[in-house]
Formats: sequence, structure tokens, C-alpha cells
Amino acid sequence: MSNYNNGPLVTVLIPTYNRPHYLPIAIDSVVNQQYKNLEIFVMNDGGVDVSDIIDACGDKRINFINGKENRGLPVRINQALSQAQGKYVCYLGDDDLFYPNHVNTLVETLEYKTDCQLAYSDLYKVYCRIGADGSRTVLSKIVEISRDFDRFFMFNFNHTLHVSLMHRRDLLDKAGPSNESLNVLIDWDLTRRLVFYTDFFHVHDITGEFYAPLGKSDRISVKRRQNLEEYTRNVMTIRTTRPPKPWDKVDDLSIIFLTDRFDQKAGNALGSIWKNTCYPNEVYLPMPPEQFAAINTQMPNLVNVPAPMGLSYQQQVDTSLEKCQGEYIAIVPRGYPIQEMWVEDSLYPMVQGLTDEIGYELEESNEQLWVVVIRKEALVNARRQYPSLSVKESLARSGYHLGKIKPEQIPFQFDELYNQGQKFEKDGDWISAGLIYEHLLDNKYGNEIWMNSLAAESFLNAGQYDKALAYSSKVNEVRPTVDTLLVEAKAKKKQKDYSSAIGALEKAVGVLGTRQLQWK
Repeated sequence: MSNYNNGPLVTVLIPTYNRPHYLPIAIDSVVNQQYKNLEIFVMNDGGVDVSDIIDACGDKRINFINGKENRGLPVRINQALSQAQGKYVCYLGDDDLFYPNHVNTLVETLEYKTDCQLAYSDLYKVYCRIGADGSRTVLSKIVEISRDFDRFFMFNFNHTLHVSLMHRRDLLDKAGPSNESLNVLIDWDLTRRLVFYTDFFHVHDITGEFYAPLGKSDRISVKRRQNLEEYTRNVMTIRTTRPPKPWDKVDDLSIIFLTDRFDQKAGNALGSIWKNTCYPNEVYLPMPPEQFAAINTQMPNLVNVPAPMGLSYQQQVDTSLEKCQGEYIAIVPRGYPIQEMWVEDSLYPMVQGLTDEIGYELEESNEQLWVVVIRKEALVNARRQYPSLSVKESLARSGYHLGKIKPEQIPFQFDELYNQGQKFEKDGDWISAGLIYEHLLDNKYGNEIWMNSLAAESFLNAGQYDKALAYSSKVNEVRPTVDTLLVEAKAKKKQKDYSSAIGALEKAVGVLGTRQLQWK
């Protein structure tokens, strides 16, 4: 983008709480962006007064919200966005920073390079030593994660950071405001809601930094993870949030829970469904309304299907099916063991378009506990044709085949292998770790820059310098980083190519040094 002044207005949100020694650095990194058409909101969430810092900036683009009470990050985000006028929104922690090209890189991407309504870049994780006066000494910078977009993974856990992303402001008109009951994982709450409406575009440029102090962290998000009960409440709230329909990018799942009585066992089964289902869903309970109203649970997304008790499982399915809103149906009777990913494993290949199967019988399903995930259209058609037969028989008579999930179809295979590689690293088995990352690259699991970086480091530590150079070069030719340049320098030194080693080291020092000044 050649003209940094005439592009669309971008809103930058900088919440702050008791970090007056870092805040000026964060603000300066925004004020000094190459892209100039900005409105900047600094939101003080009841911390120490930072009015003098805002006044010292003297930038008319800054809007200061000086909250007198500590009400939480979601409240301040909503407060700022209620005033924001930008076409795009991006976020910056008060202890992090943007590089000068951050806003321009993401605006240019969203305006000209993709139909996605959200783009995110890569960031350096900066390890620091904190001085007694609060000053930070940069010790190292690494690109810890450079992960390509994965909607299914986002339902289960976040893989983008607030600092790295920019999205269209009008997406929030669909997804709704930040949940003000949350006090941690605020970035995941946002990204998980936004994936219902848009794909995310991964820009592999490094456009900012987030800090990681050695030793005890003063980050609120880190401190609040220590209260496991409260942290779990936040996780469950986020995972069960259903933003307003219509959803542009996500199909819905309706879970029909079958039981001939509602007792403690049935209640425990519902709790297991709640805790172990990350894909967006509603759970349908066929039972009398007065009994449904008496259920003592905080579980959201429960839907009553008015029906008398004592119906057969077949009748419960037919009664519920009339009310189900999902494109996919899961039928699960009480007594079936609900474990993590119990439904996602079979749902994944259908949602991702990896199979022609109309549905799957779940693992451990049997004649007594028959459990299935199926496309609603097929189930409705089978029940209309053969309403007097059992559900399973009506599907078979209608010519619908139910598959059994294959190992290569289950989700998160990349993550399982990646985690195995991380375990090998922790154990010092660098050869095995490198081979894992090599396998992920050879089998085209994506995330190539990230995996090349990890393979380079592993093979360097394993003493396989040719491989370390080969993988680090693939990164350095595209996007040199401090960590991959150091791998190249160390490998060249081991091969006694001192001239090339010095050249790579100088490049690494250059990358580190030019950014380090911004940390003061």
C-alpha cells in the first residue's frame, strides 16, 4: 500500500492496568506506525492514573477512557468499541508492541489479498529479565508458534493472539460483544466466536512482540490461570458459547439424549457431554416440561422437547428430530461412556468434507448402546420412509451406510505428532524429535515455516548439521528469524565455515538489535 494516509480507518485498542512503565512503549509503537489513519483507544481499567502518559504523547488520535474501577478487560473492550468508527480493529497489550509495519501489513492483506475478514501475523516471543525498577532486558526472541488457521482446533483451544490479529469491525455486529463475565482467555472468546463467520488469513510476516519474563509473571492472564476452578469456568463458558445465527462458516450439531428416566446417572451423563464436547452443539432432552424445569444444572444449550416419559428410544428420536436445528445429529443413550472428543472424531471428516459417508457409528457403540453421528437430512429421510422400524433399521432399509471412523480421518493428528515431538525434545531425544517434524513436513500437514524451524533446531542439537542447515535455510530464505539464523550460524561453525557462520550471526544480531532499542 503506497499511501499510508488514505486507507480505511483502523481502530487500535490498548487496555492498561498498573503498567505505567511499559505503556509508553506500547503507545509509541502505535503512534509511529507507517499506517497513519488510526484512532487509538487507551482504556485504563481502574489502575494507577496514566493521564500524564497520554498527555505527554500529544497525539490527537488517542481517545483516553480513564476508568476509575477495575471492571475487567471485556468491559473496557466493549466500552471502546461502542465509540469506535474504524473499518478494522486490532489489539495491543500495554506491555507488548507493534513493529512499524504491523497495521499496514494487515490492512493491505484484508483489503487486497484475501476475502477473509480477519488476518493475523506472527510475533516474536521475547524473553526478558525484569529489573528492580521494572525495566526489561531482552535475552532472546523466538517465533514460538507460527500456526496456520484451523477452525476445528479453534473450537477446542486458541491458536492466535490478540496482538497478532486484525478483523473487520462489523464482524462484531454478528458475533456480539465480549462476554463481560469472563476474566481470562478473553482473546479465545473473541477468536472462537469469529470463526463462525469467517476464515482467518495467516500472514507469515513477524509484525510485533509479546513479552515473557523469566521467573514469576505479572500478567493477569497468567495469575488467573492458577485458580483452577475459575479457569475451568471460563473455559466451559467459552466452549459452549453460541453466537447469533446465521453462521456463515459453521454447521450446527444437535445431540439427542435418550433416557427412560432422569436420575443421577442421566445427570452425570449430561455433565460429561458438557465437559467433553468442544464442537458447537445443543442437547435435546425429550421429557415433560415440568421435569425439565426441575433439572438443577448450570449446563447451557439444553433444549427441552416436550414429551411424556416412557417413550421408546425410537419415539424419542422422532419427537426430538422435529425440533433439532443442527445440520448434524448425534444420538446418544444414557450409559454410553462419554470421553474427550467422543463426537468430534466422527464429526470431523464430515464437517471437513473428507468423506462421502452420511454418518458414523461411534467407537464402543453396540446393539444395547447404539450411538451415531449422522447428517440430519439422511436421518429425516430414513424416518419418513420407515417410521415403524428402529432408527438403525430405517437407515439400512433406506440404503444409508454408516461407516466406522478410520485412524487417518480423526482430527488433531498434526497436534498429536507435534506433542510427541515436544516430548522427545524434553527428553533430549533430538533425533526422534527431528524425525517427527520431518514427517509432518513430508506428509504436508501444513505449518511449514513452523515445522522447518523446529526441525532445524532438533537436527542441530542432534549433531546433524547438514539437515539443520537445510531446514533453517528454508525459513531464512523466506523470513529470517533470530532463532533460525542462530541455527544456521551454529551449524556453519560446526562445519568450520566460519565466514558464513559470522554472516548468519551478524544477521541475527541485526534483527535482535534493531528491535531491542524499542524496549529501552
